[in-house]
Amino acid sequence: MPNSNGFVLLTGTANLKLAQDIAKILDKEVYETVTTFADGEKRIIIPENLRKRDVFIIQPTCPPVDSSIIELFLIIDAAKRSSASEVTAIIPYFGYSRQDRKDRPRVPISASIIARLIEYAGADRIVTIDIHSEQEPGFVEIPWDNLYASYSLLPILKKEFPKNLVVASPDKNGVARATFYAELLNAENIAISFKERDVSKNNESKALDMIGNVKDKVVLLVDDMIDTGGTIVEAANLIKSRGAKSISVAATHGIFSDPATERIKTAPIDKIFITDTVPIREEMKNKKLVIISVAKLLAEAITCIYNGDSMSEKLIPKAHRTYDERS
Repeated sequence: MPNSNGFVLLTGTANLKLAQDIAKILDKEVYETVTTFADGEKRIIIPENLRKRDVFIIQPTCPPVDSSIIELFLIIDAAKRSSASEVTAIIPYFGYSRQDRKDRPRVPISASIIARLIEYAGADRIVTIDIHSEQEPGFVEIPWDNLYASYSLLPILKKEFPKNLVVASPDKNGVARATFYAELLNAENIAISFKERDVSKNNESKALDMIGNVKDKVVLLVDDMIDTGGTIVEAANLIKSRGAKSISVAATHGIFSDPATERIKTAPIDKIFITDTVPIREEMKNKKLVIISVAKLLAEAITCIYNGDSMSEKLIPKAHRTYDERS
């Protein structure tokens, strides 16, 4: 049964527009909670009674990542100390998610410690979109619902790519994602680019070879995020060299750290379909970029959580559920 006291939406400064768009769909007010002292410390004040009410905090931990994470911790703590009935951390983009394992000696599992600190701060549930690794919800003992941006992207992509399509993954880790998109977009085939990455260096990789025929095909590269653009641009260059007719990209999180702007500007990429899980840098907003909102997806998720409805039936495409069951 839903909490008869209703629910409250709170937000930090990480993605205010997305929080406002979600609130508009839900016909609710979203309360801004963060101000900053002169020395840079964050100050949290919640201007609404939370006693025995469900609270949803909308705060992607995007750049500036550490600042966004601190805001999230403090808002969660303020909500718990205000006697909230249940606190859900809505984290469309989960910072540190790529540091999800020990890939060399003497390194932390950063995603694990950040997740456990969110739990320690008092969150009762975490909601993310396209988390980098499917095992990350196992880092905590509270419920963690991972949603898929395909809910928002697929209706647009189906109109854009009606035929002659090959879906490609920029690396071997994205094969399941590429297979899923290929199935629901009725693609002719999939292609896989193989890259070499030096784990001792940040944001550096090189596409070496690929599997699949892309000659004279319309190619859609799919990935979970674009950061500096190195991986996606290397893959696009390789695919173009193999004779692709056109190349587009669909990704969830548009971080676009430097030098992404220059790399993408000169890359053989016609369009990039990206969501608004994080605010898109102004210099990236050009004719190549198509921004698709996840506000409806997150508004539906909040409604399901509050009402106790199943999200897997309403919001997670069937191909994802099938893949999860196999794994």
